[in-house]
This record gives sequence, C-alpha cells and structure tokens, in this order.
Amino acid sequence: MKTYNLLALAGCLWMTAACSDFLELDESQHHTVEYEFSTFDNTKAVATNVYSYLRNGYSDVNSTMIDAATDDAVNAWNTNGIKGFYDGSWKDSSPMDNVWGHYYNGIAAANYFMEHCPADFPEAKYQEKYEEKLKELKLYPYEIQALRAYFHFELLKRYKNIVIADRQFTLEEVNELQPSSYEETVEWIAGECDEVSKFLPVTFEGMTSSSEIGRVTKGMVLALKARVLLYAASPLNTTDNREKWLKAAKAAKAVIDLNVYQEKKNEEVINNAKSSDFIFGRWNGVDNSFERANFPMGYEGGNSGVCPSQNLVEAFDMRDGTPFDWNNPDHRTKALDPLERDPRLAQTVLMNGQLFKGRRVESFTGGMNGLPKEGASPTSYYLRKHLKEDTDLTTGSATSYQHIWPLFRYAEVLLNYAEALLEATKEPDFKGIIDNVNYTLSPREAVNMVRARVDMNPIGTAGYDAFKKRLRNERRMELAFEGHRFWDIRRWKIGSSTTKLEGLAITAIENENAVEGEDMYTYSYVKKTVQERIWEDRMNYYPIQDTELFKNHNLIQNDGWDGN
Repeated sequence: MKTYNLLALAGCLWMTAACSDFLELDESQHHTVEYEFSTFDNTKAVATNVYSYLRNGYSDVNSTMIDAATDDAVNAWNTNGIKGFYDGSWKDSSPMDNVWGHYYNGIAAANYFMEHCPADFPEAKYQEKYEEKLKELKLYPYEIQALRAYFHFELLKRYKNIVIADRQFTLEEVNELQPSSYEETVEWIAGECDEVSKFLPVTFEGMTSSSEIGRVTKGMVLALKARVLLYAASPLNTTDNREKWLKAAKAAKAVIDLNVYQEKKNEEVINNAKSSDFIFGRWNGVDNSFERANFPMGYEGGNSGVCPSQNLVEAFDMRDGTPFDWNNPDHRTKALDPLERDPRLAQTVLMNGQLFKGRRVESFTGGMNGLPKEGASPTSYYLRKHLKEDTDLTTGSATSYQHIWPLFRYAEVLLNYAEALLEATKEPDFKGIIDNVNYTLSPREAVNMVRARVDMNPIGTAGYDAFKKRLRNERRMELAFEGHRFWDIRRWKIGSSTTKLEGLAITAIENENAVEGEDMYTYSYVKKTVQERIWEDRMNYYPIQDTELFKNHNLIQNDGWDGN
C-alpha cells in the first residue's frame, strides 16, 4: 500500500500557495503551537476545530440538498446551481460539490493535532477535574484519527484515486505525491477504523461531568468501516465479489454485536440524539435557515426549496406492506392519504391535503401552495423530513431550533448488513457460519427490524432478485433525504434509469358537503413529467478539478472527464 509521511504545512495540500488560516500561526495573537497545546482547554479547542470539518447535508451543494440531484427530488427554482449535476454543464473546470480542498484541510488539521497533542499536563495535576480532563485528552487522538479516516472516505467516494494524507508534508512534497488506488485507500481506511475502535468508548455518556454526546465513538468508527466496505463491494467498484461482500457484512455485524443500538417502535429518529437508532451526527447551531429554504411557498417565509418527486412517493408501500402501484385504482385513490401509506411517507414528504402548521397544504393548481404561484413545487410535493414545524418565520417574531444531521444511524447499518449478506449468499433467509463468522441474523430479519420501528408488516418476498429489489427500495424510503440516494445510484450503477422525474398535476373541486375540520375539496390526479435529465456513466465519479491536475501531474483524472 502507498502511504506517505506527515506535513507541518498541511493546509497547503493541493490548495493555493497560502496555507489554511488554522495553520498559519500568529504569535502576536498567542496562536503558536506551544500555546495551542499548552492546556487541556486549548488542546480541546484544537480538537474541536477538526470536528468543524464535518459537513451537514441541509445545504451542502449550491445551498440545497444533494438529494435534489437524484430521482428523489427537484429544486423548486430552475436557476439553482444543483442542475449542474444533470444538465450537461458539469466539467472538470466547472466542479460540482467541490470539497477537495475542504476535506484535505480537515485532514491537515487532524494531522496537525495528532502530531502535537501532548500525553499529559502534569503541572495541572492538582487542578479541578484533572483526572476527568486527562481521560478526555487520551481519547482525543483516536477521535481525530477516526475523523481523518472519515474525511478520506468522503474524498474517496467522489474522486476514486486520492492521495492518502497520513502525515504532514513539506511544501516540496505536496505537488509530487502519488495517489493510491481505490483498493489501497479502502484497505487503509478500514485499518484505521480497526486501530482506533480498540480504544474508543461505546458512549461518552457518564464518562465526564458534561456527558458529551457529539463525539466519535466505537459505534461510529465501526459503522464507517461497514459503509466503506459496502461501497467497495458494490458493482461500481468491483465485479460480484463474494469475499468483499462478506467483509462488508462482517463489519456491519460488528456494530450490531455491540448491542447498544436498536430500532425502537414508534421512536422519532430524526433530530433526536437520544434515539436508540442514533450513532453519530453533526450538531448545528440554533437556526431557521433550513426551514426558510424549504417551507412550502405560501407559508410565511417559505421558499419551497427541495421538492420530492412522484418517483420517491411511489416508493413508499401501502399501509399493509403491499408495494404501491399507480396502475391499481385503489392505490391511486389512497395515494396521498397518510393513513393508507407507510408512516414514513408523511414523515418525509408534505402532500396535498396534509396538515402542516395548523392548516392543510394546498399544492393543487391554484391552491395557496400550488402552481402557478412563483416558486411553488413543480411536483406538488414539499419536503417534511428534518423540518422543525414549530419554527416561526414571521418577521419580528421568528424562532429557531437546533438541528442534528444524521451521519450514521443504526437503520443504515442494518440495511448495509442485509445488502452485503444477501449479495454474498444470494439467500434472503441465510443464517449460518461462513469463515468462522456466525451470522445469526438473516438479511430479511435485518430489513424487517427497520420496518418494525414504524409498525410496517415484514417483507415476505421470496427469491434473490425480488428481495434485492425490496431491500433497495427499503433503503430508499428509510434513508431518504439523508444524502444516501445520490451515492447508492452510483455504486449500484443505475444512473441511466433515474433520469425521468415525475410529479402530480392536482385539480381540486370544492366539496359542498364537507364538514368543518375535513378537507373542503375532492381531487383528481394526473402524473406529469417534471424533468428529463442527462446521465453519463462518467458521472459515477467526480472529475478532479483541472487546477489540481495542473499542480500535481501525478493525479489521475477519472474515466470520461479528460478534456471536459
């Protein structure tokens, strides 16, 4: 494996000549290395800086969610730059989701911390909470090492062949570094996870007086490894490889075997750090920008933003567990009735007639939230997931709430496990011992654990192909608008089947016999095509920006992006 030795000027990695502000030490402001690592509190501040490189998915690309570049959603405004992913304008000179510098700066900050973090502050031995702070100090390097591995994965899934920055580099080294292969980087990240998982606690709750819950845990590290190995085993990155699928299944099993997480019936799993499903996330400050961007047009301060597609809505089952079928007249009649569909639909999508902030959504043509109102949803649907409904956007009395972006949830781990074990064995009900690993949970049981949380009937589908289809659909429903669909489309190599996005044209007729409290209208629905997108297989990976290729001629441009 190719590995490289560390850099004191780490912020210079493939960036401009200027190093990151974090590493430009200004002695006049007492920000020397000696000062930054002179006390427990100062050292913690440097570690916290590394955490700040974690990104949330609320507005990660062009001020909107990356899901709007999938078949799950569109952005209400056709001027939004997210369209660069699918309108043919994406080039190595016009990068999308350009995080190359961001994550290498995060890696640089991690390396800086790991190189300088002291083992103790013996002069503070008689200070208050010395033992507690020492315990925290000894864990910081493992937390930061885990974040460094996570930052590498974020680069890997986008750019494929990347440089492993496992130390700080000198200026002379930076632009001569050799990228590692995809397989080498996967192996390195998995090894990093194995190493730090030996030292990190399952939870920080009760470990210190502050009981911090936003820190890297053993569960996060093991879940990261499971995700990395799942991606590595997927069709994009290998042919059907039983050994790789088994590695991914074993890694996910390690999280399950912690016996810490569970899918608790009817538990709210979004914006709930106390959920039994929650593993690790990105804490965001008290803010209402996400609501301002995504409340429906027609509600005070709303701007529509991310609008779910008919494609996604049809992915949600009927309430009895039957797959939804638009061609079934009974299904079509009940399509927008939350009580007749999988409960997760109403938790994910705002539909016409659904109650929101004390009144019904009117996304029918001519309604308060419908076309032809400028900025109204082109699909008739609005986003519900992640929104804090109590947020008030009224000028002069606006309110805000904290949001927690889920980076790792137990439901994903169970679905990762189910997918990997299914692909390795081709048996939905497989249980048994393979390579001395006892798989006591079948793929079907893992999927149905997720469904049980929302009181949905188990999937009884027989056969590998049919169950695989249901499993992928379960993943789409459960993890909608958490940033997974964009990458699942790529690792499964199904991009060409996701180009046609549909919505509903809804006509409302006033119902004179409606009683107070009921919907005052009856509706008719017609499916319509909202967008036809461009897909090319080269889009499975991002292009490396041309300016980076100019700086380091050893970097390898991804297939199909040369000269584009």
